[in-house]
Amino acid sequence: MGMEAIGVIRVSTSLQASEGASLEAQARKIAAYCEANGLNLIRTYQEAGVSGLTKLSERITLNEALDEVCRRKCAMIVFSLSRLSRSLRDSMAILDRIQKAGAELISLSEKIDTTCASGKLVTNMMMLLQNFEVEQLKERVCSSMSYLRRSNKRISRFTPFGYDLAPDGENLIENPSERSVIERMKTMRASGHSLWAIARALEGIPTKTGAKWSATVVRGILNRESKLALAA
Repeated sequence: MGMEAIGVIRVSTSLQASEGASLEAQARKIAAYCEANGLNLIRTYQEAGVSGLTKLSERITLNEALDEVCRRKCAMIVFSLSRLSRSLRDSMAILDRIQKAGAELISLSEKIDTTCASGKLVTNMMMLLQNFEVEQLKERVCSSMSYLRRSNKRISRFTPFGYDLAPDGENLIENPSERSVIERMKTMRASGHSLWAIARALEGIPTKTGAKWSATVVRGILNRESKLALAA
């Protein structure tokens, strides 16, 4: 039997995890690859309902897989680099740890095999491209959110302080009394008052959710106002 291998499979949503289809498909392809290439598949680690953007330090199962791969100095096989991580920093940290241990990384979708120099080069390039795609997606989401804010459109199930939900259930209309409170908050903040001081000054005025005024609530409202100003 040839080199030992450890498989790592992941799906990001609870729905995918419960259905298991994606996990099973990844596992089958990893097993088939090992059989076709004479690798000894020791085991396959499974992450169900885990986002690829979750910090590496919080991914217990992946760290267990990394520990075993490095201890055995074997190959870690993933269906695609995106299944490994969607964070460039974490992806590079994983690759660096694997290489320093004398182990290898194989990605089936990108046909990457770090057992050769060209494979290592392609891996680094693919991780950079993957990170670029993630950052582009974030920009598109932020752009869409900014547009909705500028258009006074509802962007969540919560109606923000300073607005009321229009009869159509989609648009927001200004609440004059709450807008005056926001202007008061802005004035106090510009005068150097702390968030806690502003929260205390607003005691007795109802919040949108009925919760008590706090520094966190004040910060959230002021941050939203700042984003609106930037998007204008």
